[in-house]
Amino acid sequence: MRLTIITILLLHILGLAAQHQDKVNFTHAKVALFVDAPKKLISGKVNYHMNILQHLDTVFLDAQNLDISSVLLDNKKAKYQNSGKTITIYHRFRKNRNYTLEIAYTAKPKQTVYFIGWDSLSTTNQVWTQGQGKYTSHWLPSFDDMRQKVEFDLSISFDKEYQVIANGALLGTKEFGELKKWEFNMDQPMSSYLLAFAIGKYYKKQLFSKSGIPIHLYYYPEDSLLSEPTYRYTKRIFEFLEQEIGVAYPWLKYDQVPVRDFLYAGMENTATTIFSDSFFLDSIAFKDRNYVNVNAHEMAHQWFGNLVTQTDSRSHWLHEGFATYYALLAEKEIFGEEYYYWKLYESAQKLNESSKNKMGEALTDPKSSSLTFYEKGAWALHVLRRQLGDKTYKVGTAQYLMRYKYGNVDIDDYLREMKLASGTNLDWFKEKWLNGTEFPYPEAKDILISESKVLRDFFTLQDELATSKVQKESVILKYWNQAESVQLKAKIISTYYELLTEEFIKAAIETGDVTIRQAIAIAAVQIPMGLKEEFESLLEDKSYLTLEHILYKLWIYFPEDRANYLKRTKNIFGFSDKNIRILWLTLALVTKDYETQKSRSYYEELSGYTDASYPFDVRQNAFGMLQEVIGFSDKNLLDLIEAAQHHSWQFKQFSRRLIDQLLLEDGMKKRMESLKGKLKGEELRYVNNKLIEE
Repeated sequence: MRLTIITILLLHILGLAAQHQDKVNFTHAKVALFVDAPKKLISGKVNYHMNILQHLDTVFLDAQNLDISSVLLDNKKAKYQNSGKTITIYHRFRKNRNYTLEIAYTAKPKQTVYFIGWDSLSTTNQVWTQGQGKYTSHWLPSFDDMRQKVEFDLSISFDKEYQVIANGALLGTKEFGELKKWEFNMDQPMSSYLLAFAIGKYYKKQLFSKSGIPIHLYYYPEDSLLSEPTYRYTKRIFEFLEQEIGVAYPWLKYDQVPVRDFLYAGMENTATTIFSDSFFLDSIAFKDRNYVNVNAHEMAHQWFGNLVTQTDSRSHWLHEGFATYYALLAEKEIFGEEYYYWKLYESAQKLNESSKNKMGEALTDPKSSSLTFYEKGAWALHVLRRQLGDKTYKVGTAQYLMRYKYGNVDIDDYLREMKLASGTNLDWFKEKWLNGTEFPYPEAKDILISESKVLRDFFTLQDELATSKVQKESVILKYWNQAESVQLKAKIISTYYELLTEEFIKAAIETGDVTIRQAIAIAAVQIPMGLKEEFESLLEDKSYLTLEHILYKLWIYFPEDRANYLKRTKNIFGFSDKNIRILWLTLALVTKDYETQKSRSYYEELSGYTDASYPFDVRQNAFGMLQEVIGFSDKNLLDLIEAAQHHSWQFKQFSRRLIDQLLLEDGMKKRMESLKGKLKGEELRYVNNKLIEE
C-alpha cells in the first residue's frame, strides 16, 4: 500500500512539473563549450532566454549527471536543486515576464557524446554527439521533451589542429594559443535532441544549391579520392527534395560529416547530418553499397522531423515514414522508376511476412519496429498519394509543413491538412494504413501490378510456374527471353536458381552484365565442373560483393587452383570493412603450401584487425573469421572483452554473444581467468560476472 501511495505522489509531482514546463517558453540559448577530449570532459555555460506564461514558483531543465557550479537568474545567484536528472530553479516567476537563466557546469557523459580514439593508438581521434534516443541533457542542461523548441547558438573551444562542425552557420573563429573557438549561429528554433557537434581532422568540399544554400561535404584527408563516389548526387538530391516537397530548405546551411563507429547509418541533426564513415567507398563499391539512400533519408528529415517535429512517439510515422518515402523518390529520380518499384516490392515482401507471422504493427503504435515506421510508413504515403493524385498530395503536404513550421505536430494535424487540400474523408486511410496492424498485401500487390510492367511480368511468371504443367525451365526461359529488364533477370536467377540448367547459367554469365553475374555468384550453392571457366571469369568483375562470394566458392570447389585464385585477388581490400582482404588472409593461411614464408605476417595482419584502433565493422569481420577458422590469441580475447563494452550496441551485442560461445569451449574459462590481471574497470567487472555465471 505504501509503495502505491509513493507511486501516486511521484506521478502527481511529475505531472505538475510537466504542467509547469508548459507555462514556460524557452526562446534562445547561447551555449559555450570547452571540450577536453583526453579526459572525456565538457565544461560549459548556457544562457537561456525564457518567457513565463503563467505565475510559477519553479522552472526545471533536464540535466543528466551534470556537475552544476553556478546558476544565475537575471545575473543574480538563484536557488536551485540538482537531482542528477533535472535541475530545478526556485523563484517567484511572474506571468508575461522575460528572464535570463545562466548555468555553468561540467559533464563527463557516459552516453550522447562519444570520444573516439583518444585512449588508443588510433590515428582517428574524434568527438561527436548522438542526441536522438540518448538525450542531449547528458552534456547540456536542456529538454528531453521534443516539444520544447529553442534557437541554439553554439560556441566550441578545442585544439586548433582540428575542425569543429555544429548546427548553425559558422560566424567565425578565434585562436587562443593552441585553442580555437568556433562560433555558430542558428536563426530558427529546434528540439534539443537535434543539437549536435562533431570534432575531427577533416577537409571539406563546398557546393551551393540552386536556391543558394551552402552544402559542406566533409571527408578525412586520406579519403580525398573517395569523396566523389561517396557524396555522388548530393546536390541533385538536395535540389530534387526542395522541388518535390515544395517548401524551401528551412535552415541556413547543410553539412554532412562522417564519423568513426557511429551508432546508426546516419542522424539528421538540424542542418548537420552525422553519418557512419563506413559509407566512404570507392566507385567499385558504389555499385553494391552506396550512401545515396541514407543521404536522401537524412536530408528529407530536415523538413520531416526537424522543421515539423512529432509531439510524441505515437506520431513517429511523420518522421521516419516520410523520410523513407522521400528518399525512395530521390532514388527514383536518380536510378529510375523500375528501381523504385523493386524497392517497394522488397519492403512489401518483408511486411507481408511479418503480418503472416502475427507480428504486424500499427503506425500509430509507439512501440512499433523500424520495419513498420520506415517501410510500412513509406508504403502508406505511396498509397495516399496514389489516391489523392500528385497535385493534391503535394499541395496538402506543403500546406502542412508551412502551417506547422518550427513547431510540433501529430498525425491528425497532417491528415487534417490533407483533408482540406483534397476535400475528401481520410478515415479509411487512417484505419487501414495507420491504425491497422495487418499489412494490406493484396492491395499492395495490385498496386505494383498496375503501376509497374516489370513487376507485373514477375508476378505473372510466379503464377504460371505455380499452375503450369509445362517444364518449369521452359516457362522461365520464355520470360527471360522476353525481359528487357536486367533487374528482372537478376531476380529470376536469385529466386529460381535451383531450376536452371548449366546451359542457362552459362548463357546468363556470358551476358557480361555485372548485375546478372552477381546474382549467379550469390545464388550458386555449388559450382559444376562444366562451368568452372565461366565462374572463374567472375573474379574479374568490378564488384566487391561478387568477388567475396566467388572467391570463397571457387576456393572450396577447386582446391587444385587455390593458389591461382589467391594470386588473382591478392591486393584487393573490398568495402570499408575489408571484406575481401580478411577473407583472403584467412584462405591464404589455411591453403596448404601457399607462401609459407609469409604466413606469420599474414596472421599478424589478420589478428591485428581485432584491435580497438580499427572501425568496429573491420573488427567484427576479423573476430568472425578467427573464431571459425584459426582461433583467438590472448590479444584477440582482450580485444573482444574490450569490444563487449563498446558504445555501439550492435557490436557490443555481437561481442558478448561471441564470448558466450567461446566460454562453452574446453579451457576457455581458464584462459579468461588468466587474463584478468590485464583488465580493469568495466572490462574486469564484466569478465568476473561472466565467470561467475559459468
